[in-house]
Amino acid sequence: MKHPQKFQSALLHPRYWLTWFGLVLLFLLVQLPYPLLHRLGRWMGRSSMRFLKRRVSITHRNLELCFPDMDEAQRERKVVGNFESLGMGLMETGMAWFWSDKRVKRWFKANGIHHLKMAQQNQRGVLVIGVHFMSLELGGRAMGLCQPMMAMYRPHNNKAMEWAQTKGRMRSNKTMLDRKDLRSMVRALKRGEAVWFAPDQDYGPRGSVFAPLFAVEQAATTSGTFMLARMAKPAMVPVVLIRREKGRGYDLLIQPALEDYPLTDELAAAAYMNKVVEKEIMRAPEQYMWLHRRFKTRPLGSPPLY
Repeated sequence: MKHPQKFQSALLHPRYWLTWFGLVLLFLLVQLPYPLLHRLGRWMGRSSMRFLKRRVSITHRNLELCFPDMDEAQRERKVVGNFESLGMGLMETGMAWFWSDKRVKRWFKANGIHHLKMAQQNQRGVLVIGVHFMSLELGGRAMGLCQPMMAMYRPHNNKAMEWAQTKGRMRSNKTMLDRKDLRSMVRALKRGEAVWFAPDQDYGPRGSVFAPLFAVEQAATTSGTFMLARMAKPAMVPVVLIRREKGRGYDLLIQPALEDYPLTDELAAAAYMNKVVEKEIMRAPEQYMWLHRRFKTRPLGSPPLY
């Protein structure tokens, strides 16, 4: 488990100066009024397309694979909107890490908190099913203000960034769990904790099976969800933060606990969860993290998709 650590002088080494400069700049930026942050973030995202050409290409390709019937003009608009959302995601990371509780609460509304409370009856653990929207960091902060929880994550290689992100994410939550540490997740769930887990990305061939996702018939899908469900028997509750249009804030959407999740068939469970992921993505597809190479892992002998 990851808990906040005391700041160490080693983090002031020159190798981290650029990281600290970026964090200080982000801190200063998010002191601006939110409507201005909204415009600035979208502009930064559009501008980044000139320099992130590989990520633009990956985004195009993902949309082409998932929505083959979408015409090119519509796909181009989706790509631009997605990078505007990327720029806002940077602002939202700063908001999540540096804003006060009062300021965060002002800009989001929680819908369905009773679903989470019902799922936690009789001290039952809850696996909070998340997806990688650009507003992910802010979503974790908002969820923690409603119900402090634990969350899976990937440790950062940069020690200064690891310290900063852990401190930021722990402002309204309990602890961070390495995404590879399923044992700790199971123990937490059995204690009745709420644990955030994102099953929507390609985590590589180890611990994955292939199941349909949108129009892609064989998408590598983590088996972690299936293993946690079998070992801890938690309730499973999808939760996402959706950015409203025109800078009007956010909706934290907490869905009813999933029913009829397959506990005896790993492939059926992966297909089931991918359908859940699809439904959540379609609430705001332009806000999803399409720049991730979601389909990089392929079945043996299959050609690469990128």
